[in-house]
Amino acid sequence: MKLAKEFAPLLLAVLALEVVFRFGIPWLLRPNPDFWTLDNQIGIAQQISVNAVIAFGITLTILIGGIDLSVGAVLALAGTTTVYLLGLMDVDPRVPEWRLKFSSLEPDTVDAMMAALRFGALGVAVLAGLGTAVGFGAFNGVCAAKTRMPAFIITLGTMKIARGLAHRFNEGRPIRIPEYHTEFLALGNGRLFGVVPYSVLLMLAIFAAAAVLLHRTRFGQHLYAMGGNREAARFTGIPLARNEIAVYVICALLAGVAGLVNVSQLYSAEPASGEGFELDAIAAAVVGGTSFTGGIGKMAGTLIGAVIIGILNKGLNQAGVHYSLQYVATGVVILAAVYLDVRRRA
Repeated sequence: MKLAKEFAPLLLAVLALEVVFRFGIPWLLRPNPDFWTLDNQIGIAQQISVNAVIAFGITLTILIGGIDLSVGAVLALAGTTTVYLLGLMDVDPRVPEWRLKFSSLEPDTVDAMMAALRFGALGVAVLAGLGTAVGFGAFNGVCAAKTRMPAFIITLGTMKIARGLAHRFNEGRPIRIPEYHTEFLALGNGRLFGVVPYSVLLMLAIFAAAAVLLHRTRFGQHLYAMGGNREAARFTGIPLARNEIAVYVICALLAGVAGLVNVSQLYSAEPASGEGFELDAIAAAVVGGTSFTGGIGKMAGTLIGAVIIGILNKGLNQAGVHYSLQYVATGVVILAAVYLDVRRRA
């Protein structure tokens, strides 16, 4: 009952946006009869999956009084690293030369070996991409915990580094995912029973894990204490440095996972992708009630915040609103959410 009351304003905002984009506003916004169709609503859910996964990590950093501006660039680097390595470890089962190497074996055995090689290459590439993201997260965390540099400056620097490294692959040109990696492509485009996108299921699974981590573990309690009063948390024996490093590693890891989903949805890795994603993720967290003062925020609020941003973007785009005005509308929503949050906590 308490949670329902807490998130009632956000849920009402979701409902209001759904009604506005379905029926429109006279002289301002044309109605969209298809906005409530199942395909369109599933499309919105699929669209927000990447932003929501990043936002869950951003919520943790804001909760302890930090920030991570590098997530968009880390997303691009993790995705580009993965797809680049897939291209290097080309294991195309349709190439005759591969089968000639195993011509003395039974066809079924050759098929099994080719599948094993393909999955092995995919596993190595995915681990390399996620490992790259974790490396950036660990660097951000160590710098934030062990130096006096502000997290804003640290992650601004690593954002530039990650973006530059992403552009080093293939001279900044898109790298297409080999079409025989059907399992990887299904991550961003496949649907369970032909209805629910796998990317949405992954988002919900990560949301559940993040919610349990934050609200049902001692680690989560420590994060609230660190954001509420860092000095008091230090005196109670909470390992501030270790927890802070862990938060930035988790945030970067989630950005890496979002990067895998993103390249799968696009069928290719684009080094320029992910630009501005950090701002959308921050917007989702803030709209969802995470306070920049630290110590206040919930994963459920962030998820609803991502839904609000997703509905807003999709609705304005389908209504034919110029992209410049879409930025304006998003900015107004963010300012209104922060203002209401400040008034509510005053």
